Amino acid sequence: MAQWTSAVGAAQLARQLKSQQERPAGPGTRRPPAYRALADGIRLLVLEGRVPVAARLPAERELALALSVSRTTVAAAYEALRSEGFLESRRGAGSWTAVPAGNPVPARGLEPLPPEALGSLIDLGCAALPAPEPWLTRAVQGALEELPPYAHTHGDYPAGLPALRSMIAERYTARGIPTMPEQIMVTTGAMGAIDAICHLFGGRGERIAVESPSYANILQLMREAGARLVPVAMAEGLAGWDMDRWRQVLREAAPRIAYVVADFHNPTGALADEDQRRRLVDAARSAGTVLVADETMSELWLDEDVEMPRPVCAFDPAGSTVITVGSASKAFWAGMRIGWVRAAPDVIRSLVAARAYADLGTPVLEQLAVHWLFGTGGWEQAVEVRRTQARENRDALVAAVRRELPSWEFEVPQGGLTLWVRTGGLSGSRLAEAGERVGVRVPSGPRFGVDGAFEGYVRLPFTVGGAVAEEAASRLAAAARLVETGGTSGAEPPRTFVA
Repeated sequence: MAQWTSAVGAAQLARQLKSQQERPAGPGTRRPPAYRALADGIRLLVLEGRVPVAARLPAERELALALSVSRTTVAAAYEALRSEGFLESRRGAGSWTAVPAGNPVPARGLEPLPPEALGSLIDLGCAALPAPEPWLTRAVQGALEELPPYAHTHGDYPAGLPALRSMIAERYTARGIPTMPEQIMVTTGAMGAIDAICHLFGGRGERIAVESPSYANILQLMREAGARLVPVAMAEGLAGWDMDRWRQVLREAAPRIAYVVADFHNPTGALADEDQRRRLVDAARSAGTVLVADETMSELWLDEDVEMPRPVCAFDPAGSTVITVGSASKAFWAGMRIGWVRAAPDVIRSLVAARAYADLGTPVLEQLAVHWLFGTGGWEQAVEVRRTQARENRDALVAAVRRELPSWEFEVPQGGLTLWVRTGGLSGSRLAEAGERVGVRVPSGPRFGVDGAFEGYVRLPFTVGGAVAEEAASRLAAAARLVETGGTSGAEPPRTFVA
């Protein structure tokens, strides 16, 4: 690599490293030398993508001051990283991160596991389930039957197919939120929707308030758009939002955008109640903040006694504050890349106009498939299949983790697709690395935070059940033992596992 392309400040790097290095010592733990612990910490940040490849690291003296260690310790750590291929240096240009030859460049989000790796590695990284059949096949067949008239057009519908926009608007109206088709734009998944919103309202350098923790891929999208993220801590457990903190941040930071997941929050599973929703909308309106409500999980309640609150947009009748994002990807199938935005008509017009410089529109065939699902009752039947599958997986995973890892702490959410787990004082980053060695892929807590927060957590999705959930928990326990002993316990290579 010729030179660095970005830079990491000493204070930022110190924050990301601190919690890794201060985890409690377990029985039999062998403490590595200080330089080795520092080198390992930086290597983990690179492998997880939280420090990008080709990022210039602070000078030795600067990092030593930020970490309160000797310059000799930092110099030895940098030298160890250079010898392992994770650092390159040039006199006068400094040192920058790298990956050894033959290693894949780390992704900075939560990308799906390649299919060829599924035989030996249990994937707990991606919170997505297989398609609910036969509904996917039927929806595609129905879409093909409706396709011929559209094939005679140019095929570009920047706001979405009129028929699908009308149907989405009708579904909001049926939920008690009067909505016109002019208030809907169809997008390429929820990520496409939020990307468009961020570019319209959150220019480079703008503040965006986010829940802490929050969805890793959205956080990364916002970082790469140049946003200044302002984290707002969630309340403990499944209590939802801490409204005192939200009011303070909105009043003092005056963020241009606030992004929230009110329905079975990713990753904690919390469900915000109606009072919290009303108060947050009022606070955002007073601060002049655009409130982006991600309701992609809103139909994934798993327990029969769940009483779903009204949507966040129900508390903004004028449509001046709340922009709602929905999607077929979580409730139906991640491969169905159809999302939508509900907002005031003038906001929709601005989003549509800006789309001319992005992706022009969403695939027609997939829009027709979602239209078929909505119009035939297939959506409700498919989502019920999805709820049953997720519920069974959740219960199996919860039982297996409680049995194999009794010191790990979590609350069981009543919906959604994720379990947010406190790992008994172990580093989530080191658990993720050890998990790869024993055959289970799990995202560490810091991926869901800002600047190294949540090192003592991992996220476990409800994507596996039965014997696979038991095996996954067993492999997580093996990874935990490796971390507790400093990696000195022998780890058997992962065996091929077929459910």
